[in-house]
Amino acid sequence: MQEITRLFDFPYYQLEKYNLDAALVTKYNGKWIKTSTKEYIDKANTISRGLLRLGVQPNDKIAVISTNNRTEWNIMDIGILQTGAQNVPIYPTISKEDYDYILNHSEATYCFVSDISIIEKINLIKANTKLKAIYTFDDVANEKSWNDVLELGADTSNQNEVEARKIAIKTDDLATLIYTSGTTGKPKGVMLSHQNIVSDVLNSEKRVPFDYGKSKALSFLPVCHVFERMILYLYQYCGVEIYFAESIEKMSDNLKEVQPHVMTAVPRLYEKVFDKIVAKGAELTGVKKALFFWAVNLGLKYEPYGANGWWYETQLKVARKLIFSKWKEGLGGKLDLMVSGSAALQPRLTRVFAAAELPIMEGYGLTETSPVISVNDMRDGGFRVGTVGKTIDNVEVKIAKDGEILVKGPNVMKGYFKDPEKTAEVIKGGYFYTGDIGEIDSDGFLKITDRKKEMFKTSGGKYVAPALLENKFKQSRFIEQIMVIGEGEKMPAALIQINYEFVEEWAKRHKYALKTKEELTSNPKLRERIQEEIDEVNKCFGHWEQIKKFEITPDSWTIEDGHLTPTMKMKRKVIKEIYKDLIEKIYRS
Repeated sequence: MQEITRLFDFPYYQLEKYNLDAALVTKYNGKWIKTSTKEYIDKANTISRGLLRLGVQPNDKIAVISTNNRTEWNIMDIGILQTGAQNVPIYPTISKEDYDYILNHSEATYCFVSDISIIEKINLIKANTKLKAIYTFDDVANEKSWNDVLELGADTSNQNEVEARKIAIKTDDLATLIYTSGTTGKPKGVMLSHQNIVSDVLNSEKRVPFDYGKSKALSFLPVCHVFERMILYLYQYCGVEIYFAESIEKMSDNLKEVQPHVMTAVPRLYEKVFDKIVAKGAELTGVKKALFFWAVNLGLKYEPYGANGWWYETQLKVARKLIFSKWKEGLGGKLDLMVSGSAALQPRLTRVFAAAELPIMEGYGLTETSPVISVNDMRDGGFRVGTVGKTIDNVEVKIAKDGEILVKGPNVMKGYFKDPEKTAEVIKGGYFYTGDIGEIDSDGFLKITDRKKEMFKTSGGKYVAPALLENKFKQSRFIEQIMVIGEGEKMPAALIQINYEFVEEWAKRHKYALKTKEELTSNPKLRERIQEEIDEVNKCFGHWEQIKKFEITPDSWTIEDGHLTPTMKMKRKVIKEIYKDLIEKIYRS
């Protein structure tokens, strides 16, 4: 079996080793449509031939934008890479200005998009770009279809040219440009080679307990995010059937239909899943309700490997049988591994889901590191709550004097596209400077404590790590998002976006007649209740770190309105600018 050195080697390896009937599965018009490994490769070759006939040259950039994960994305990915061109995946939720910037900066020549919502945005700025044509996966009136490229490649007479292009591609060649969503400034184009991502897949594979050739995965994290993309290659390598979720709204239905063994998500989704489960538990009455919350409280004390002793484990068996088994059922019944990345996962979620036999394995990485640096693994003592696991093979992590995490390995990017200055700022002496602060314990587990750039000093000279505080406060069911502020001020404070769904239900329960969002956010009873939550969490922190004042923002923080990046991280500068009046009120009134 040939060695895997380039990204397009993965499906060929899968064909030889597993030859799946359902390699990629997408729902169209209410029906799950399977694509076998063989069809996947055949269609990718057809796309490669079509692209050659369109004149695509090695190192051309081809943009792919999809509102949801789907089979076509993966076929395009392999089809593009085999020609020596680079795939430039772009988030579907960004503004037309960001589209304009990325398409121009990358010098993309062709663009493949999923549907009418994307093409309408692209058409507004197409004239400013170097795009020769845009193709759609869905049928859109008066627009070119990706089927046109498939038809162009139907004639196999130039397959030998595709093979020649493939042979010419070396493992260190550029494979993709991934534009980081960026919490500040313009997006940066991260240059990842075939070797960067391939090495990350092969070195991460040892940490995932799949039933090779038999497991099923549900994929819904945007595939333009390097975390999900790398995971999709990993699934292909391990012979895992990939089902693409329709949307976040239909996740619950899709979990029940597909009954996956594994899924990946960002912490925000796991928080929402947990909140929904708890909300359902709160609707129970009598003994059922008491049992439910007994099980949850037991789960919150969970320690792996029987560390809590025989009596705890005995109670846990009962809780699993009576309560947690229903959680598992609600998530399809066969889910035995969830993976989390992109932001810090609350330790309470790690504990309670592991107690429920739905372990979330938290990992750590960045776009610039392809992305995985470390990840937890339930087996062989490789799982520790509150950490991001041990470093994967062939990757070196060291902690700088100021606490910054530095990384060296074959997964570290080639640099930022057209930006040698910024590249030189983050890659020094062979190490990538992550901008994250962390520590490695005596057993080799890595723990992230904050973002270097996000830490601030109060006017009293005390350091505050906002991410630590925010993660703790977000455990409150009243709080959807929270941003801790206070740089150069006499005390930390917070801007809070309430969890409207929960607060409306709370208001009804207490018979507060609140009709509008404005009435909700300005209600003194709600402020008092949130103050109670803040007072409780403040006890966990030093006096100088405690939140002394807060303001509730009048609207939801969304990707569309610019509060959040496409991976749900807060754009701190933007939020501060939007709510400067509220900040003024906190510190100057």
